[in-house]
Amino acid sequence: MAPINERTTNGGTATDARTPPGEVTGRVLVVDDDPTVSEVVAGYLERAGFTVQRAADGPAALEAAARHRPDLVVLDLMLPGMDGLEVCRRLRAHQNGTPPVAVVMLTARGDEEERILGLEVGADDYVTKPFSPRELVLRVRSVLRRARAVAPPEEPLLTLGGLTVDPVARRASKDGAELALTLREFDLLAYFLRHRGQVCDRERLMREVWGWDFGDLSTVTVHVRRLRSKIETDPADPRLIRTVWGAGYRFEDDAGPPRRAEAGVAGRTEDGHA
Repeated sequence: MAPINERTTNGGTATDARTPPGEVTGRVLVVDDDPTVSEVVAGYLERAGFTVQRAADGPAALEAAARHRPDLVVLDLMLPGMDGLEVCRRLRAHQNGTPPVAVVMLTARGDEEERILGLEVGADDYVTKPFSPRELVLRVRSVLRRARAVAPPEEPLLTLGGLTVDPVARRASKDGAELALTLREFDLLAYFLRHRGQVCDRERLMREVWGWDFGDLSTVTVHVRRLRSKIETDPADPRLIRTVWGAGYRFEDDAGPPRRAEAGVAGRTEDGHA
């Protein structure tokens, strides 16, 4: 099966990805051991206004990221020697207090477990092969646009108990210790705090946090699970991000004990997932 489903020879449709006035751009590292995929993806991103580096394996990707820090990494899951999951883990482990590098992972269609693992180790989004290069450009722009979204300068700190979120500086802490959150995790936490007490279903979160009207809702499920692991005292018995059976999630104003109606379904969403 071809990894890309659009013609790219003789100009193809690549001109459709050119940068509209005022559109987001930046530095992107493309990591794929297939030279054809790497070349085509890099070409589309360059025509869309991005500065592109390329790497063919995990060690080369980490070296390139350390030498010239990218804004975003397009990362193939299946790489020789060191797979994309390990590369993503190491990128996250070496943030050293700096804003996280965004990651869009390339995965094989149908490998749902691998896609979920990618999200679990900190990928912000994923695109399945075979894919449209134009869709990939849109995903890259969407992730970077969310990362660079500027909060109103007058927006106050968002606080609840020991949690503090600074939307302007894009920093979050718990009990004074800074939280190492991915771009999506930060956006999700800020959204929950802005809408505390409200029930938010996964479609709403996908639309308003991810900026997509469609997508795999398990993406939301995985990010909620990751966020719970970082802000809850006991992620297996969440007191802040509560599951509302058949409806979605509710961020509580207090951290009291689970309510009787929810006690039997803690940790599950409307389709039975965490």
